[in-house]
Amino acid sequence: MSYLFTSESVSEGHPDKVADQISDAILDAMLTQDPDSRVACETLVTTGLVTLAGEITTKAYVEIPDVVRETIRRIGYTSDLYRFDAESCGVVVALHSQSPDIARGVDESAGKEQGAGDQGMMFGYANRETPELMPMALAFSHRIVKELATIRKNTPELMPYLRPDAKAQVTIEYDDNHKPLRVHTIVVSTQHDEFDTDEKMLARIAEDVKKIVIPRVVPAELLDANTIYHINPTGKFVIGGPHGDSGLTGRKIIVDTYGGKGAHGGGAFSGKDPSKVDRSAAYAARHIAKNMVAAGVADEVLVQVAYAIGVAKPVSLNINTYGTAKVNLKDSEIAKIIEGLFDMRPKAIVERLGLKNPIYSPTAAYGHVGREPYTQEVELFRVEVKENNGTKEEIRRREKRQIEFFTWEKLDYVEKIKAAFNLL
Repeated sequence: MSYLFTSESVSEGHPDKVADQISDAILDAMLTQDPDSRVACETLVTTGLVTLAGEITTKAYVEIPDVVRETIRRIGYTSDLYRFDAESCGVVVALHSQSPDIARGVDESAGKEQGAGDQGMMFGYANRETPELMPMALAFSHRIVKELATIRKNTPELMPYLRPDAKAQVTIEYDDNHKPLRVHTIVVSTQHDEFDTDEKMLARIAEDVKKIVIPRVVPAELLDANTIYHINPTGKFVIGGPHGDSGLTGRKIIVDTYGGKGAHGGGAFSGKDPSKVDRSAAYAARHIAKNMVAAGVADEVLVQVAYAIGVAKPVSLNINTYGTAKVNLKDSEIAKIIEGLFDMRPKAIVERLGLKNPIYSPTAAYGHVGREPYTQEVELFRVEVKENNGTKEEIRRREKRQIEFFTWEKLDYVEKIKAAFNLL
């Protein structure tokens, strides 16, 4: 008998995602100058106000309010009609240095390697449902809200009433063998300008979503006459964004990862530098899972890794293939082989995936995983502190460098995995 599974996504203008993007923009601004920055930046957004709190230790100098306003401007909150806009919102900064009690367990020193920034467990997941090796319901949900933002920014004449806040939810029908059959239900709620009448509004938005947005992002063969649509089901959605609801960093961790498939360890990502294994080890676990599926070890893989604060070596690594393994090995045996291929100590993860670069702002909307890796030229402003005759001097130099983004999505370990499992 078939069954249903549902996932949701939210747009970059959703208040929680606004908070995530501000936190990661602050992190990137610090890393642009000082790659060893330690950042834990939490953001609260509400009507006309942004509040930043957390711990930062860095040699960088950043005009934090400017970074905040530029992020809000890029998202699209540029009108006072939204009651939250880049030019007029207040910015409150309450940031202080990292606790030395934490730093002493994490910092690398003579005779001691870099330890994990916290205890906890992190998960990575992959399956064969989509080309990006992600769960289908979440992948389609991401595509819908991202397309709404693309239309709003690039071709606004198609849907001229769009405002930045939006949500999408997709339900997939599966057969008994866990294979996707069809799209069962699509739910879309998008913020919009005022209309003459509610009836005119609902009709126009429903028609545009069905005729413009959905055909661009959902394969036609998965849609049929029985697919259910709920477009702006509450009716009017003029008040939205941080004015409609307050937003907080780290409140969309399921949207950020696998839409409820697999598992989640509970730690948020945005605003955290890569010494925090909440972020770096979750990326590394996705890297393992995706490469395992692409190599043909299994059709579905969940990777769990766990740490003790201040300790470099993980306390455990677990692999679950959900009975889909294509090799004649138990999951525990598969895990042993994977342990030999991937060094999961925090410093090794950071070096392998290039995580000290300013690469985090693009992750803060539309998912941290399931993205296309790319390389882009980035301007860096490096800060060096040199001592001359007992006087410390800061030297700042500008350089441009090609930097890789979403390195944990690269399929660069496929051949190594195939060789290790005799799949060549």
